[in-house]
Amino acid sequence: MVRNKGQNTMRALSGIQSSGKLHVGNYFGMMKPALELQEKGETFYFIANYHALTSVNEAEALRLSTHDVALDFLACGLDPERAIFYRQSDVPEVHELAWLLSIVTPMGLLERCHSYKDKEAKGIPANHGLFAYPVLMAADILAMQADVVPVGQDQKQHVEVTRDIAIKFNQKFGETFKIPEPMIRASVAVVPGLDGQKMSKSYNNTIELFASQADTRKSIMRIVTDSKTVAEPKDPATCNVFALYKLFATEQEREAMAARYRAGGLGYGEVKQALFDKFWPAFEPFRRRREELQKDPERSSRFSSAAQRGPVKNFTKP
Repeated sequence: MVRNKGQNTMRALSGIQSSGKLHVGNYFGMMKPALELQEKGETFYFIANYHALTSVNEAEALRLSTHDVALDFLACGLDPERAIFYRQSDVPEVHELAWLLSIVTPMGLLERCHSYKDKEAKGIPANHGLFAYPVLMAADILAMQADVVPVGQDQKQHVEVTRDIAIKFNQKFGETFKIPEPMIRASVAVVPGLDGQKMSKSYNNTIELFASQADTRKSIMRIVTDSKTVAEPKDPATCNVFALYKLFATEQEREAMAARYRAGGLGYGEVKQALFDKFWPAFEPFRRRREELQKDPERSSRFSSAAQRGPVKNFTKP
């Protein structure tokens, strides 16, 4: 339940697509910083099942994925007594607003968006939904009058588009929307995938949060590295394995590992094992909680009911 915290309370909003299994990039880029904000102000989290339709159009697959994302969020620490948690499709006002915003959105603004251009360049089938994705994202943010939006670096441009749309709308129709700010942690701005590109379900290069131990190890061992031998010195700054390792390691551990890279005598297989040894216990509490929720559907349902309390008309008050 969202409590009345006063006019000056910071309001944060973040959403995640139900287009497949959540991964390390999702967790460090959006989920972890977003969940930490539960202690600092009003928080709104949603499952972007309409956004997911740009890549998932099988009804049963989308339903199951939406359920999985809800379990993942709850397992990772979302507290429905302190946050509003909802499905995008349960708030029809958002989709109505998306159409109204589209009327003031210049085509050129959307044509410059890198996410659409990047997928098109990689041969990923594109449709109008993918092209207009930033307008729906703007509606998600502006409908809830969010002050900050925790995102990864890849979504920064879309928050900037939201700002442009809101400013244009306010200039034309009067002060209506807050102008949101992106919240990006420099240390995890871009989480690399197994192939060195940004980690993304679209690129099939992820390390899933809740895969089996064997599948997790297999994914980590598949991380692409250069061809340097064990004896050769290596540059930790350009290594995909080190970029992931440092997300889990302490500052002292990062420095020690970086020194071993530069000194030579360190094989990539050893670093991959060190990454696995950090990853697996780090997510153990979340795995246990997820298993408990999965075994008790009634409890999961109570969480969902608590998370969706409150009329939407109250959500949108600044």
